[in-house]
Amino acid sequence: MLDQTSPKIAATLGMERIQSLDVMRGFVLFGILLMNINGFGLAKAYNDPTVAGGYTGYNLYTWITTNMFFEGTMRALFSLLFGVGMFIFLDRLLKKDAGIKAADIYFRRLMYLLVFGLIHGYLLLWVGEILYQYALMGFLVYSFRQMAPKRLIAVSILLISIGTFWNYMDYKDTKKFVANVEEVAVYKAEDKELTKELKGASERWEKREKDRSPEAIAEYNAEMHKGYFSVVAFLAPINFEFDTVWPYRGDVWDVLSMMLIGIALFRWNVLSGAKSYRFYGSMALIGYALGLAINYYEVKNILNADFSLLAFSKSDITYYWGRLFISFGHVGAIMIFCKSGILAGFQQSMAAVGKMALTNYMMHSVICMFIFTGVGFGMFGKLQRYELLYVVFSIWIFQLILSPIWLKYFYFGPMEWLWRSLSYQKRQLFKRPKISPPSLAVQ
Repeated sequence: MLDQTSPKIAATLGMERIQSLDVMRGFVLFGILLMNINGFGLAKAYNDPTVAGGYTGYNLYTWITTNMFFEGTMRALFSLLFGVGMFIFLDRLLKKDAGIKAADIYFRRLMYLLVFGLIHGYLLLWVGEILYQYALMGFLVYSFRQMAPKRLIAVSILLISIGTFWNYMDYKDTKKFVANVEEVAVYKAEDKELTKELKGASERWEKREKDRSPEAIAEYNAEMHKGYFSVVAFLAPINFEFDTVWPYRGDVWDVLSMMLIGIALFRWNVLSGAKSYRFYGSMALIGYALGLAINYYEVKNILNADFSLLAFSKSDITYYWGRLFISFGHVGAIMIFCKSGILAGFQQSMAAVGKMALTNYMMHSVICMFIFTGVGFGMFGKLQRYELLYVVFSIWIFQLILSPIWLKYFYFGPMEWLWRSLSYQKRQLFKRPKISPPSLAVQ
């Protein structure tokens, strides 16, 4: 049972929150859904639009737009904000003289996040689940908590460079593989016996083509239209592979690097809106100029190569850098928006979405589970890529309306409350007290 007494170290009820971070978190959460919707509604079509969902007309424009402005950058900013959140959380604990209890609470918080991630992936049917990876990288972030911002940036650049080098080596392997496949075609045309290496390349290519075939996609769609437990069993191996391979193959360079950059930017007061319009304008201009140039280069190569395997692999070489600069551009633009005070009501709604980021993130999966799988309407594989945007926009509107209404009556979103209560091992305040209207004096 959770203790209901008021803890000495209590969760922030709102007075210490930084508005710009909540607004940014709201924007990023919506951007995450914009990218994740392809995984929710289409089979094996997250990056390559030729597999499912369409890649002509509006579908092509949708793919180009999301790859130019959002692919990777939303995850990068989500990672950045998570790093900031954990840093602020630990810093405030330490300032309250929590001593060793601060570390206990910090690591307990991450342990429960890891559990939430496993539940989210395996039971809420989202194979693109990221909370599990954030928890693992969060354990590492603790060791960097006292590092100077410049050193945090240096470590991040080193990590991104290692990831870039790994992608380059993968590209070299893919280039050799594609050359072997082309040589297999020549051997078969000349009726020559394949070497052991060419035989392996041929089998690998045939398996790839089979996995991408209309029959395989139809089979995948059929599995997603079955009942809840059947879908859980079908997606479990995919979840397992994602949780075991991705932490060392991608998370250190993809997630941890951005967490450290986030901490550095926060300590430089970049994320609180404290810098000048000129600073944020320059940040947005330079970030977008460099990021869009890199992303345009990648997208153009892929289009010119007709979405070939080699073109996708080549684009991965510069992938981390394009998304890094676009992320800086987004940060600058969002900070300008926050400082301007325009659309104040909309900013308040976005901040509410951001305050309930964990709840809203997991809500995406619950809603999409009912829309796309056999648990509900079974729409998996039935919508084109651009049509999935209708689902995205509907969920955005729903959460923009629901989040501020919920926070009018409660201090936290339900998942935020549960996470805090488990972390502190104390039942946190949840429902806001009713405020009685002042009595009117009789004239």
